[in-house]
Amino acid sequence: MNIHSLYSNFKVGAALRSVFRHDFAGCIVENAACPEGLCTEAGARQAKEISIAANGTLLITSCGGCRQELAEFPHADTLVLEVNLSGQSLQRTTGELLSDSFNPDHFGSL
Repeated sequence: MNIHSLYSNFKVGAALRSVFRHDFAGCIVENAACPEGLCTEAGARQAKEISIAANGTLLITSCGGCRQELAEFPHADTLVLEVNLSGQSLQRTTGELLSDSFNPDHFGSL
């Protein structure tokens, strides 16, 4: 992966398996406007499973911005597995990550 975490040294990678069984990988890319940067965009809108790994020894969960993005693309029952270097893990669905999130699809065509 091409992780670029020059400023925070917080390395994050993600893997996504689509409902069509295609696998995608992504990583964090920071820039000088840190904390603004590119999240681990993986490249599919219909995900079956998402795994997120970080280089910390504590279990790190997805930030609010990532949770909102996850809530808008996969289905609410998409599995999300978050892991760290110590082997700790937490598995939830995207619906559990951010319940009652804003989703433009709920409004239909305006």
